[in-house]
Amino acid sequence: MKKIYFNKIKTVLAAFCGVVAPLTLGGVGGGMLTSCSDFFNQESSDVLLADREHLNNSEDTVYSVLGIMNKLQVIADRTVLLGELRGDLVDVTSTASSDLRDVANFNVGDSNVYNAPRDYYAIINNCNYFINHADINLKSNRGENIFMKEYAAVKAFRAWTYLQLVLNYGKVPFVTQPIMSREEADADFPMYGIEEICRFFLDDLSTIPAEYETVYPSYRTIRSTDSRFFYFPINILRGDMNLWLGSITHNKEYYRQAALAYYKYITQRNSNNASYPAGVSNMMWKPGGTSWYEITVFDGNDAFGTSEAYSNTSELITMIPGDSIRAEGYYSELRNLYNSSDQNSQRVSITPSQSLFDISAAQKNCRIGTARSGGKGYNVTYAPSGLPNHLSGDLRLASVLTEGFDNTERVETQKISKFSSRNVHIYRRQMVYLRMAEALNMAGYSRAAFMILSTGLSDKIMQDSVYSYCSADDQAFLSQFKFPVSFLKETSYDVVTTADLANNTIPSEHTAIGIHSRGSGWTPLNEYYRYNDSIPTIGKASDGVTDSIINVARPAAEVQAYVDSLILNEEALELAFEGTRYYDLMRYALRQSNPGATMSKFIYARRGESRRGEMQGVIRKDLNDRNSWFLKWNGKIGF
Repeated sequence: MKKIYFNKIKTVLAAFCGVVAPLTLGGVGGGMLTSCSDFFNQESSDVLLADREHLNNSEDTVYSVLGIMNKLQVIADRTVLLGELRGDLVDVTSTASSDLRDVANFNVGDSNVYNAPRDYYAIINNCNYFINHADINLKSNRGENIFMKEYAAVKAFRAWTYLQLVLNYGKVPFVTQPIMSREEADADFPMYGIEEICRFFLDDLSTIPAEYETVYPSYRTIRSTDSRFFYFPINILRGDMNLWLGSITHNKEYYRQAALAYYKYITQRNSNNASYPAGVSNMMWKPGGTSWYEITVFDGNDAFGTSEAYSNTSELITMIPGDSIRAEGYYSELRNLYNSSDQNSQRVSITPSQSLFDISAAQKNCRIGTARSGGKGYNVTYAPSGLPNHLSGDLRLASVLTEGFDNTERVETQKISKFSSRNVHIYRRQMVYLRMAEALNMAGYSRAAFMILSTGLSDKIMQDSVYSYCSADDQAFLSQFKFPVSFLKETSYDVVTTADLANNTIPSEHTAIGIHSRGSGWTPLNEYYRYNDSIPTIGKASDGVTDSIINVARPAAEVQAYVDSLILNEEALELAFEGTRYYDLMRYALRQSNPGATMSKFIYARRGESRRGEMQGVIRKDLNDRNSWFLKWNGKIGF
C-alpha cells in the first residue's frame, strides 16, 4: 500500500459539500425547513468517485476514510475552543485575536473564523456519500467483509460531527443523503435540535452489527501515531447521546442507558476478557511528611492522556491527528494559544480563570499521616490555604500549569502541559468514568456515583458500600456493573488502599483510585468529602426523655443534587482546558429548575464572584435566555 499523508489526501467524497442549519433543544422547531446551498461549495473538484454506483475495492476504503479524517482536522481546534472559551474555567488575554475574544464574550459574528458550519457539513456530506455508496456486502477472496469496519467508523464520524454541530448551533438542517448538485442542495431539509439528533443517531448506530462496534480499520501507524486513536467509540457516543437526552427530558431511563453504554465501552475497550480500570495516577503530599513542598506522584507520566503510545492502559482514547508544520495543511494552534513559545513571542491568548483557581483552592486536600498507635487507622492532616503556585487545594492544576517570566520579552509566561502535541485530544479515560458517574447519579444511583469519585469501583466496593443501601430493584440494575478483582493486572479492578499510599507502594494488581484522589489527597479518609445522605438533628434518645443528636435521612433528590455538584466540580478539576466545560455546564443547567439562571451563575463568575457584574458587562448577552447559548450564522443556522 502506498504511503499516505493526511495533508496529501484528496478527499474521496464531496469535499466541501455541507448541509446544515438550526435546531431546538427539544423538537423539530415547529416543522421548520431550510435549503442548504449556502453550506456547499458547488465548484468543488474533489468528488472523485461521484460517477460510481458503489465504493467497491479496498483502496476505496482507505482513501475514503482517511479523506474524512482529513476533513475532521479542520474542526479539531474549534472543538476544544468552542467547548472551553464559553465556559467559566478560562479567560482570554489582551494578546488574543478578536475572533477568540468574541467567542469568549458570546459575540460571534458571521465572519468569525470559528463560526463556519460549512466545515461540519463537509465532513457530514463525505460520510453520507460513503454510507450511501459503500457496498457493505462485498467480500474479499478470503470471505472477509471489506467495508464493514470502515462503514461502522464512518457512521461514528458522522454521529460525532452532527452532535458537535447541534451542541454549538442548537438547531441545524438535517440531511443523510449525499449532496452532489445545486439542485439537491436547494431542496428543503428539516431543522433538528439536540433531542432529534440524539434520537436519530442512537437508532442509526444500533444498525451496526455488534461484532463491528469495537473493531476499527487497521491502518497501523501514520506519521508515528497509532491509528487506533483516530476513531470515535460507538458506546461512548451512545453514552453521550443518552446523557443529553436525560438532561433534556429528565427521563431516568436515558441516564440508565448512558451509564450502561459507558460501562460497556470500559469492559470492551481491551476485549471482553480484559479490563480498563480508572488507573492509579495521582499527585499527593508525601505521606507522613513534614513539609508542604514534598509531593509524591504515582504513575503521573500519562495522568492527563498526553502520551500517544497505545496500550491497554492508555489514558487517551480518541484524537484528531494534526500536521507538524503550518505549511503542511491543518496545523493545530492550541499549543501556541495556551503555551508561551517563540512563535507567539511568549504571549499566550488563553489563561486559567479566577473561577478555576477558586474551585481548585476550595478543595480540602487530605494527607495521610503515620499509623495511629495500636495500628488502628491513620492520622491525617489537611493542606493549609495560601500556599504559593496553586499548591493549596487540589494539586491537578499545579501539576499541569507552569508560570514564569521571560526577561527578554518582559512578559509573564505560561505552559499548560495538556497541550504538548500536534494532535488534538478528544476523549480520555477519566472523562468516561466521570460521565458514567454523572449518568448513574441522575439515574438514581447516587451512592455508586459517589464511589467513583471517592474510592474507585470494584465488586467489593459495590457489595460493601452500595448494594447494602439499595432496594432489590436497584441491586438488580447495578448488578450489571461488574468490576472483578484479580491478581492479574490485565483483568483486575482492585482499588488502591490506604496502606498502599502510606507505604509509597502500589501493587500492580491494584488498578483503580477514586478520581477525587487524583489531586485532592486521600479521599476515603477526608472528613470534608463525605456522602452526605443524612442530617444531624436533635431528637430523643431511646429512653424517650433525653435529648440526643440523631441522623435523619436526607431527601434523595437533595442527595442527588449534592453529588451532581460534586461531579461538576470534579469535571472542572480533571478536564479543565480540554474543551468539555461549556457542554458540562449546559447539561448541568438543563437539569435545574431554572437553566438560564444556572448558566448565568457560572459564566458571569468567570473572573470571580466579586467581578460578576464586570463579566456580565463584557459578555452583554443575557444567558438567562437559552437561545443566547448557541451560535448563529448568516440567518441560516442557530436561533
